[in-house]
Parts: sequence; structure tokens; C-alpha cells
Amino acid sequence: MSIRRGKTFDEVKRNENLNSKEDEGIEMPKAIVCVKQVIDPEAPTSTFQIDPAGKRALAPAGSPPVISPYDANALEAALRLKDEQQFEIIVISMGRKLSKPVLQKALACGADQVILLQDESFDLFDSYATASVLAAAIKKIGAYDLILCGRQASDTNAGQVGIGIAALLDLPCITVARSVAFHSGTIQVERRMSDGYETIEASAPAVITADSEIGNLRIAPVKAVMASRKAVLPVWTAGDLGISAGELIRTEFVALSKAESRAGKGVMVQGTTPAEAGESLATVLMDSGMI
Repeated sequence: MSIRRGKTFDEVKRNENLNSKEDEGIEMPKAIVCVKQVIDPEAPTSTFQIDPAGKRALAPAGSPPVISPYDANALEAALRLKDEQQFEIIVISMGRKLSKPVLQKALACGADQVILLQDESFDLFDSYATASVLAAAIKKIGAYDLILCGRQASDTNAGQVGIGIAALLDLPCITVARSVAFHSGTIQVERRMSDGYETIEASAPAVITADSEIGNLRIAPVKAVMASRKAVLPVWTAGDLGISAGELIRTEFVALSKAESRAGKGVMVQGTTPAEAGESLATVLMDSGMI
């Protein structure tokens, strides 16, 4: 297994002038990466709980939130662009209550800045409202060349926010990217297909949604992790973005419930020979109405 090493956070802060192009009056290309905090999808589903109001899932005790895996793929795609050329990476994440250590990890991996979009009103949002808040933040950031998102979140699996941002900002959108390249204002993407992949080019700026084939987010050096914990992350509220969160929601969240287990008792099929066991199995299936 190969591990890519990103710039440590303290290396980035020591080298504010790492972009020699800025000294020449040429702006460095910029990627904005949208990431979502989710309950760790690797945690056993049997340990998940629903809050008393029936509106949200509660993380198992001792299981901190994580960056949604496809969003982590998107961040890795941006970091690989930075490995190849000078690139500024800004990570944004939206929520009612965000865990700073989870997002400081992005700095440790090599991102230049992390901005928290945090407000009590950013709660139980649908895809349209989420895309609207992220689009407002992107407008506030200003000029950019590339917006990267995961193809879908691991909790809702809706797959609508990335294309929603593109629609709201009137940008081209390329989905399920397995690789991303950037050269002289042109974005080249290998897009995963059911029977292979296709190569698509678009002029910057554009929105790209990342697939898992891009690869896992790199492991941050311990020194960079420790340094990132000292970083102060700017927080933008609904007021800072000039939006009324309540007016953005287009769907009503009714209730959330755990799926009921349909597992029944097992039946041991008897038979001294394979033929007898087969006959016994057929009898059990017919008696149960399955065949």
C-alpha cells in the first residue's frame, strides 16, 4: 500500500509565500472542497439510536463523527492536484454543530484553510437547502477554479448536493470522477461508467463529484495532526452568508426509524446423503410457501 504524504500544516503556515506565482502577479488556482460530517459508517448499525423526537440518528458512544467517505475521496483528489502543481485548497463544511477535530484533519492532510458553516438553523436540511448554503459560502469565498464534492453522503446517499451547487452557481458538473487533472484552466476528468470510464474536459470553473476509485484520503503525519489542533477555524453563520435558512427547506422531514430485523429462526436440514438433504430442503421450502 502506498501512502501519499501531504504538506504538514506548520509547513504551510511557515511558507505563506510558497506560491511563487503570486510574486509574479499570477493567481494560484484554487479548489474548494465541500465535506460533510457523518456518523462513522463503519460503526455497527445495531449500536445506532434515534433521538426521542425521532428526527436524527445518534452516534454510538465512543464513536466520533468522520468525514463522509466520498467527501474524503474529493479532498484526496484536490490534494493530488496540489502534489503536482501549486494549488490552494479551501475546505468548507456545514452543520448545526460541527466537530472541529474532525475537520482540522483536513489541514493536517494538506488543505490550506477550513471554514465552518455553523448555525443553529442549519438543522435537518434537505439537499436543496444544503446546496444553497454551500453555494452562498462559495460565493463569499470569491474566485475559484474547481469545486469538489463527494458523489453522495454516506448517511443519506442522495447524491444531489454536488449537482445542486452546480445548478445554483450555473456551472458545468461532472459526476462520479475517478481521477481529476488541471492544466492551464482546463479540467480533465476520468468519469466512471458501468462498463469502463470516459474522459471529459471542461473549462474552469466547474463542479466535480468524486467516486471512491480516486482513492482513500492520505494519512496525515503525526506532527501535522498535532499542529492542526492549534488552528483556529473561522465560523460563518447564516447571518454572515446573508441567508434565511428556514426559507430554503423544500421538503418536510417527518420521522426517522430503525429498520426492523426480519431474521427468523434457522432450520437445520436433515439428510444422511446429499439427495436426502435436498429432498428435506425442498419440503421445508414448500411448507413455508417459499416455492
